[in-house]
Amino acid sequence: MSTAEIHRQITADEIAHTFEEEATPKVDLGIYAFEDWVALAIFWVMALAVFLQFFTRYVLNDSYAWTEEIATYCLIGVVFIGASMCVRLSRHIQVDLIYRYLPHLVARGLSTVIDLIRIAFFGYAIKLVWVYIQIIGDESMTTINLPKDYVYYAVLAGFVLMFVRSVQVALQHLRQGYSILERPGAYDGFEG
Repeated sequence: MSTAEIHRQITADEIAHTFEEEATPKVDLGIYAFEDWVALAIFWVMALAVFLQFFTRYVLNDSYAWTEEIATYCLIGVVFIGASMCVRLSRHIQVDLIYRYLPHLVARGLSTVIDLIRIAFFGYAIKLVWVYIQIIGDESMTTINLPKDYVYYAVLAGFVLMFVRSVQVALQHLRQGYSILERPGAYDGFEG
């Protein structure tokens, strides 16, 4: 029994036709929401600040102090605004093992309670951040003469978006009759 490979000669026309047969995939930007684009824009501002910090420190040997602070505040914005994308897509960390062993009605009820707890948590977080802004919102940044309330408002916007998205997700779970906790395969594409 031989394990030698057998190769067939391919003509130039056959190679050219393989490029014609491949359909270029359509780009669908409709799956992205407002917060995705905002988080992306803040991310690129952060990336530019980090690059500028690297360039000034290691190439010019005289680093700009403000780039580190801007990058830190941009990271805060990316985290909190980007977290609303995770709420919308149900991608936060969750434990769904117990739902496999619970009866359907109990699992459905527990999933609904978790949706309500998530909504209440984000609502309370909005209140807490608002109170925090009222107390310390007028402080200035350390290296730049700008108020820190821009950062706090980004956190507030992130929690507001997470609250709105969690309400939307809870309504979706009620409409479809299950959540990602009950049927994770339906969200990952493994369930038909």
